[in-house]
Amino acid sequence: MGVKEEVELLRKRAKVFLETSKYLVEKGDYDVAAFNAEQAAQLYLKSTLLEIIGDYPRTHSIIFLLKELERTCLEEVSKFIKENKNGLHILEDSYLTSRYFYKSFDKEDAEYLISLAEKVVMFCEDIRSRLGKG
Repeated sequence: MGVKEEVELLRKRAKVFLETSKYLVEKGDYDVAAFNAEQAAQLYLKSTLLEIIGDYPRTHSIIFLLKELERTCLEEVSKFIKENKNGLHILEDSYLTSRYFYKSFDKEDAEYLISLAEKVVMFCEDIRSRLGKG
């Protein structure tokens, strides 16, 4: 599989995770909805890094992925991290807590994390557009 195909596959999976998270909120499964929102943001960031620099770090940390993006391009990334840092930490935590620890997310939490994941996706699209990739 070439880079372009991998970018598209990651992007497609990210969109499916995002749509699934919305469906899970409707069904009342808030913990797994939060996990899916995190996966959507993580995979979309990885697809963006792969498209821009040709690779991405093997990590689950959304903030680390954003910092990698910050190193390669615009200062808007630093501003985005600063403005959303607390929420990004919660989004990252949903990856671990949904899989390994007892912590519950309620509907409000899940909806917030979904909106933050959507914000990450839109931000990546803006970066791609500014760099002539979108």
